[in-house]
Amino acid sequence: MPAQNAARPRRGRSAKMLKRQEAQNEAPKAVWPGVTAGRYAPLSDIEADRTHNAVLELLSTLGISQATPTMIDLVCERGGALDDKGRLFFPKALVEEAITGFRRDITLYARRPGMDLAATGMRVHTSTGGGAPSILDLNSGTYRQTVTADLYDCARVVDQMDHIHAFSRPVVCTDAPNPLALDVNTLYACLAGTNKHVCISVSAPENMETIAELCYLAAGGEEAFRAQPFVTIMCTHVVPPMRFATESCEIAEHAIRHGFPVQYISAGQMGATSPVTLAGSLVQAVAETLGGMVGGWLVDPDAAIIFAPKPLVSDLRTGAMCGGGGEQAVLMAAAAQMGRYYDLPTSSIAGYTDSKVHDAQAGYEKNLSVSLAAHAGSNIITHSCGTLASMLGCSLESFVIDNDMLGGVLRSIRGVEVDDSTLSMDVIADVVNGEGHYLGHAQTLSRMETDYVYPQIADRRQPREWEDDGAEDMLARARQKAREILAGHRPNYLPQDVDAEIRARFEILVPAELTSRGHR
Repeated sequence: MPAQNAARPRRGRSAKMLKRQEAQNEAPKAVWPGVTAGRYAPLSDIEADRTHNAVLELLSTLGISQATPTMIDLVCERGGALDDKGRLFFPKALVEEAITGFRRDITLYARRPGMDLAATGMRVHTSTGGGAPSILDLNSGTYRQTVTADLYDCARVVDQMDHIHAFSRPVVCTDAPNPLALDVNTLYACLAGTNKHVCISVSAPENMETIAELCYLAAGGEEAFRAQPFVTIMCTHVVPPMRFATESCEIAEHAIRHGFPVQYISAGQMGATSPVTLAGSLVQAVAETLGGMVGGWLVDPDAAIIFAPKPLVSDLRTGAMCGGGGEQAVLMAAAAQMGRYYDLPTSSIAGYTDSKVHDAQAGYEKNLSVSLAAHAGSNIITHSCGTLASMLGCSLESFVIDNDMLGGVLRSIRGVEVDDSTLSMDVIADVVNGEGHYLGHAQTLSRMETDYVYPQIADRRQPREWEDDGAEDMLARARQKAREILAGHRPNYLPQDVDAEIRARFEILVPAELTSRGHR
């Protein structure tokens, strides 16, 4: 049976996690991190069952090649086998045991009060993502290579966006001289620029020790970090089709041993590295993801492991990756649904557009894919904001625009609450027998903030008022908002002594003058 039907006792930490989550949701508001979704299901129950059975068949009969020695030993000790071609076979019983045994009580902690993310059930959270090598310059309006200061700028803009809940590295530090400098500077720029939960990738297994050391330092000690880890390691642990990325699997293993949550990501491209059919691409992605997760679970059954199949779509006319179509939206929603099928903490890609600027194309493509992934109940939607050009680009103004979009999406998945107070029978009678309108009624005033999300930069004025004020479009307003944030918000969420120690040990490429005024 799939894990969704299995009853599980709560672990000891669950009560603490729920208490902390309830505390951060006390203030009345229209949307919040972790709004519950899951009403949209692109797969029928029978189709989800067939997908699951096909996954088990792939893992047990075709297997995955290029596993690490540790994974080979652990899987073979539990009934697996390695053939003479180096393919590792996962017994169905082992996979199902792991599905039942994976942790469900995962919280992605933040250093900001009230921003812990409970990646459980059908709670939905939004995040940046991507690792783009170029950025649409805020001033010139042209693309250029990204540098570490750009990553810090992205972090501090996102830090001010209410509906973006986590910060996953959206751009690459191309100015870093070597892989260790890349990893250290990525971590530094993220932790200095925002105190929301942070997700990064690590370039090499040997760098994981240094990243862990710096996170322990920022947390005030190893024990403190392990208790509330505020950084997730993103591991694209496969090179599809059905091959492990050996070094990435080693990074995941080291990350687990150091107390980090880990996203196991499969990102095959339809028609190129995964089957051309939606169902075939989904089956391969889920199988590859679960294969890596089983290996991580055998390293530590209490590890915080996140199910992250992220199959991608190709434009078959050119072979190029494309994220803006309905195929990508429904495929990613189906992947999120499989996470719900297994009742696993789940992450999805949604919100990347093929447009090069934030125009009408970007708007409809982003909204389509984010909405479907959110309504399907994905716990962490990465790439939901800021990305452009099929994940090759990023822009600061896009974070601002997408923040408005995400507020609307989150409100839509909250749905319609029906009870005696919301049916408003007495209110209707009051108005009908009284003033004849609801504008000044006590219910209207009391629910303005709890029932409605108001955009920051979307324009709701009358045309004449908009024209009199300069007739700026949304992109111009977003650029102005981003400039205001960059001018006035220069945080450094690292303690001053920690910042000084990191800068003494490593060449930090974010200029000290940018962050020196903002220690928290």
